[in-house]
Amino acid sequence: MSEPKPPTPTPGDTYKGWLFKWTNYIKGYQRRWFVLSNGLLSYYRTQAEMGHTCRGTINLATANIAVEDSCNFVISNGGAQTYHLKASSEVERQRWITALELAKAKAVRMQAESDDSGDECPAAPASSGQGGGCRNSEVQSTLRTLSSKVEDLTTCNDLIVKHGSALQRSLSELEGIRVGADMGEKIRQVTERATLFRITSNAMINACRDFLSLAQNHSKRWQKALQTERDQRIRLEETLEQLAKQHNHLERAFRGATVLPPSFSNPTLGSKGGVSGKGDASDEDDDNEFFDAMEDPAEFITVPADPKYHRRSGSNVSGLSSEIGMDDQSANFDELSLASNPESPQPLELEPVRQRRTRIPDKPNYYLNLWSIMKNCIGKELSKIPMPVNFNEPLSMLQRLSEDLEYYEILDKAAKCQNSLEQMCYVAAFTVSSYSTTVHRTGKPFNPLLGETFELDRLRECGYRSLCEQVSHHPPAAAHHAISEKGWTLRQEIALASKFRGKYLSIMPLGSIQCLFDKSNNHYSWKKVTTTVHNIIVGKLWIDQSGEIDVVNHKTGDRCHLKFAPYSYFSRDVPRKVTGVVTDKDGKAHYVLSGTWDEKMEFSRIMQSSKGENGTEGKQRTVYQTLKAKEIWRKNPLPEGAETMYFFSTLALTLNEPEDGVAPTDSRRRPDQRLMEDGRWDEANAEKQRLEEKQRTARREREREAVKAASSPEEADAQETGTEASEVSDETDTEDSPPHTPVASPCGPSHFPYQMEGKEGPNGSPVKSAHPENYQALWFEKIDDPVSGETLHVYKGGYWEAKDQGSWDMCPDIF
Repeated sequence: MSEPKPPTPTPGDTYKGWLFKWTNYIKGYQRRWFVLSNGLLSYYRTQAEMGHTCRGTINLATANIAVEDSCNFVISNGGAQTYHLKASSEVERQRWITALELAKAKAVRMQAESDDSGDECPAAPASSGQGGGCRNSEVQSTLRTLSSKVEDLTTCNDLIVKHGSALQRSLSELEGIRVGADMGEKIRQVTERATLFRITSNAMINACRDFLSLAQNHSKRWQKALQTERDQRIRLEETLEQLAKQHNHLERAFRGATVLPPSFSNPTLGSKGGVSGKGDASDEDDDNEFFDAMEDPAEFITVPADPKYHRRSGSNVSGLSSEIGMDDQSANFDELSLASNPESPQPLELEPVRQRRTRIPDKPNYYLNLWSIMKNCIGKELSKIPMPVNFNEPLSMLQRLSEDLEYYEILDKAAKCQNSLEQMCYVAAFTVSSYSTTVHRTGKPFNPLLGETFELDRLRECGYRSLCEQVSHHPPAAAHHAISEKGWTLRQEIALASKFRGKYLSIMPLGSIQCLFDKSNNHYSWKKVTTTVHNIIVGKLWIDQSGEIDVVNHKTGDRCHLKFAPYSYFSRDVPRKVTGVVTDKDGKAHYVLSGTWDEKMEFSRIMQSSKGENGTEGKQRTVYQTLKAKEIWRKNPLPEGAETMYFFSTLALTLNEPEDGVAPTDSRRRPDQRLMEDGRWDEANAEKQRLEEKQRTARREREREAVKAASSPEEADAQETGTEASEVSDETDTEDSPPHTPVASPCGPSHFPYQMEGKEGPNGSPVKSAHPENYQALWFEKIDDPVSGETLHVYKGGYWEAKDQGSWDMCPDIF
């Protein structure tokens, strides 16, 4: 599950990575690309800037490195430059600290050597002890021997040049003389010079042989000694890193910053069934303002467990060995192929998998004239204002719900877990993963028409198939059902309420999500957190998720409490942080989860918990000793060019791809959405208004039929007249009309994603229409769930059978 640990940085290596750098109190921490090379730490806004623009550089030779807490550290060179930095995790921070310390030591050493090189008579380096002196003398002796051999080679080279030139002259003279008395003398001279040349050459060859032999012998010894030093340094670094982590954990435990929530400190609260209502809109009123000046303390403290817990044979801990063994076994089981499982179905034949598209047309850069929208709104009611598609993305809300299945593999692994507590960790990670696509997606999805559906058939590629249907218009609600061959079923019914608070917009999801596993019969349920869209009126839109989620296993009573920390300019925590604790029915904690909802999640097994001293609020602190964390989920990278394709993920790019055989009510067949994806926004706006008017007409007909069916003929005529009179304010709720909340700008409320507008009551709960809609969902039916005690729409069957037969006569004409 976890990624391989990067190698420990060594002196001389270039170390690169992302860090969060404190800029100012307005922007807070900003993500920057840092490069450590040759004793210099430089940073850039992006990796692309490395070739031309450096935003700042600090020399580590004169810098001071200080650690503040688990993720923060400071680098300063005496006041002129100070970098307040934050890593994504404690392990990542320690890797940077190790690399910086090594680079600083090397920079100081190189600076000292460069200063010493300017002296005429450099002093011999001081040795520390007898062993150091012996080693230093041995090295100096070897260097002197090698230097003498090099001098011998130089002398031989000069002699060879000298005698070779003389020999060449003698040979030339020998060719020019005549045969006579001088012949014998010249031959004797040539012989002597040739002998000298041969002797000198032999001497040089012997000197070269000695030099080579000596260099080879000492090279092997030096390489062995160097490797030993490297191994010792690596072991020392790992030991120092572990000691630093333990020291930091103990320091945090001593200072103590947190306490457990009441639901964990009181076992009786955790044992009661049912899902907490923390996600309900009724818990929020107009007095609950959003402040980011103060940060909430972390919910718990984790420290590395005692080494005795890593030994499975420890007899001093009852039942611990078997539990840890079970966890390791289940973790290893995740990596096994399903083909090795005799219970897994074996395919009879291999069919080619359909190739899905990887691109959509780029988003046009259309200028939006707000005045043209406002002048068309003069004299109209708020509910009659049509919102252009400029604020949308070419996907419907039903397709956005289906995006929750992007990380379906987490549920596949959860279905194979034999331990219900470990299975709870996977389910909790799945709930967090559904928010990873929202970090850049500020476009508003199309609100589904009543009766609109969307199927996501990935049975051959991924082993699951999914169906969504818009089951209600007032209040707007969508039902979702997904079933997998791996033994899990996911179902949810979501309605949304929104509150506009001037600077930001809060979207509170209503309804619950349920996940059922066939093998264990475990039944989980949870609710979604609040989504906040900032800078509605002025500035760049950005999205934050905040609140708490209780994932409940209704069979065993297990519970996972997740907390989504709201973003704060003054927080030292990692942005978008999520923490959680998994407890059993008795309130005993077994696992800790941590991470961010836009990147990854990790979980650790709790070996022991202890109560510390009282904190600032008078509550006891709880410290968890945990095993090494394992990565349970990581966000997939966005496809290339995602910024020009509405920041769609790989799955989102395929959701609106045309397919044959889908129902006529499928979102892929929606014309205004298709025109927007193709870049024809003017035609899309006109088609959108036509669909809205058609939906209003169909709604009036349903209301008239409902009135006639429920009244006598005389009363029906009177009530029908009253219905027509009331249509001024009620019938014209458009498919994309703003929420019934006073706003400062007619276009403001339509910025946010997830919006399915509906009327709100005093506490944010949807208000039922004055005229009941005589509408029954086609593929879903409303039931009272006996396990969770909730009322929701569940899939009643028939859709996939109708698709196989190609019979869609029962589908309404909504497009």
